[in-house]
Amino acid sequence: MRLADIVIPDTSATRGALEVATAYCTPALLNHSVRAYLWAAAYAAMNDIAFDAELLYVSSMLHDLGLVKEFDNHTVPFEEAGGHLAWVFGAGAGWPVERRVRASEVIVRHMWDKVDVSQDPEGHLLELSTALDISGRRPEDFPAELRAEVLERYPRLGLGEEFVACFRDQAERKPDSLAAEFVRGGFADRVRANVLDR
Repeated sequence: MRLADIVIPDTSATRGALEVATAYCTPALLNHSVRAYLWAAAYAAMNDIAFDAELLYVSSMLHDLGLVKEFDNHTVPFEEAGGHLAWVFGAGAGWPVERRVRASEVIVRHMWDKVDVSQDPEGHLLELSTALDISGRRPEDFPAELRAEVLERYPRLGLGEEFVACFRDQAERKPDSLAAEFVRGGFADRVRANVLDR
């Protein structure tokens, strides 16, 4: 598996999602969103997991927009805010309600500890890929050559510290959120130990 083997879907929705992410994310957060899709699609290909590439790509591009100031919600956890944003985006893209709901579910579930691949392959893949990219979970599931290629093309740009600061801010304002639970559970140490930053 190499970077060139990963298919990036080209639809009006995927192009729009990338445009939105590019407009609102910091460079580090944008690269994280792109890598989230790449890790997810690569893992799916290597493990024969069938998935909806457009749905996963759009969800990957939008999954952290609840962290940016323009879309932050002061009462709703960022992943739920992102899910609402994905529902609205899907409406604008002309998606049926069921597909909008799926995008919202995928984004909310990326913060879960585990998502059942048989019930939600896109949610499973996004949870797995973001866990790798943020805290370095299960790097052995990805060939070293692929990791090097992806990181060279989409560098991390100080993502770890930016993300720790975002989660601390979320935790302070939303103490019952999963982000707050992560912070209390040593999130910063896991992020700083991420093998992808070495």
